[in-house]
Amino acid sequence: MELRHLLYFKTVAEELHFTKAATKLFISQPPLSRQIKELEEELEVQLFTRDNKRVALTDAGKYFKTEVDAIFARLEESKNIVRQIHLSLSGELKIGYISSVYQSYLAEILKAMREEFPYIKTGLFELPTITQIEALEQGKLDVGILRAPILSEKLIIKTLFFDPFVVVIPSSAKKFSTIKDLADFLKKSPFIFFNKEFAPHYNNKLIEICKRMQFTPDITHEANNVHSILQLVEAGLGVSILPLSLKKQYGYLEVSFIELENIPVNTEVVVAYKQTNRNPALKWFIDNYSNTNN
Repeated sequence: MELRHLLYFKTVAEELHFTKAATKLFISQPPLSRQIKELEEELEVQLFTRDNKRVALTDAGKYFKTEVDAIFARLEESKNIVRQIHLSLSGELKIGYISSVYQSYLAEILKAMREEFPYIKTGLFELPTITQIEALEQGKLDVGILRAPILSEKLIIKTLFFDPFVVVIPSSAKKFSTIKDLADFLKKSPFIFFNKEFAPHYNNKLIEICKRMQFTPDITHEANNVHSILQLVEAGLGVSILPLSLKKQYGYLEVSFIELENIPVNTEVVVAYKQTNRNPALKWFIDNYSNTNN
């Protein structure tokens, strides 16, 4: 049995017409009929019933078609994987990330990856979580660095770390001896945060923390990246509540980071990718980026 026998069978099974199948295969009908007969003889079964008006699959033929369809689907997937492996040596790895991750980690890994895959190009895309999920599902990104929850059955999720929240205020603001003093200050302060449509889960975290401190935040200014939020805080336009990991990345700004010791609310930073993406550069990136963040 050769692959062409399976292709001929599959085409006849789809068309249920030998002449149409032969035309689709760019061969004449007699050789096609002969190939199907050879296949039936090898299998020792009848795959089709034929008369002058109609071609139909037998029960054995219906089962065999399901199996042959699966074989061709697996073959197509294997071809795509082979192409991905080839492209991983000289292609592009498209990486999505959110603005609030510590980007020095990412830079370190990309430098190391250059040693392992010297001909690969990397495309970096700063995108919100919602946009990354859609791009990952559609194959427009190979991997995403984003914040949970990721409600997608198409993606594999791997935890990087859990990030507690801190209050961010201008450095010129007064110091607070108790959480009540801090809460009283925040109640009267304008908040700077992400737009709810841009980062809905993040926005919900902010509301939850403020509710635990017994007030509702007055979100006066909105921005679409964390650097802009911090610059607005530094300029004295308001306060914010952001992940603690940003303290290391933006320590040069004139802002103060105040930890919320008795409020156990955090955010989970994860990597996400499609299981069908077998690019070895992708696997290397995920393994090494995960280790860097542990």
